[in-house]
Amino acid sequence: MAFVIMACALPEYALWWPFFVVLFYVLAPIPTMMARRYSDHSGSSNSCLESAIFITMGILVCSFALPIVLARGSVIKWGSCYLTLTGNVIVYGTLLGFFLAFEADDSDYNMW
Repeated sequence: MAFVIMACALPEYALWWPFFVVLFYVLAPIPTMMARRYSDHSGSSNSCLESAIFITMGILVCSFALPIVLARGSVIKWGSCYLTLTGNVIVYGTLLGFFLAFEADDSDYNMW
């Protein structure tokens, strides 16, 4: 989050458009968490979980595409775009670590 805030608040950038990626941070894990909570845990392929993963990946791609589109449209500067993309990598790496840590545990994140 520090990189995203720096991309918005540094004096040479001074625009808060890149902060809209925070909406994607909130939306990204929701489809997967809902699908894992309401799906049966059989060994076969689960279309609900696969659809949720597809929606999650669409949200993830949008969060990387938004700063690039804003920078190409000259709405924000490229330095702000790079800081936002760095923040994206760190936030999604943390979310991935969260999901992987609770996948092998007996108590899962569904209790939250």
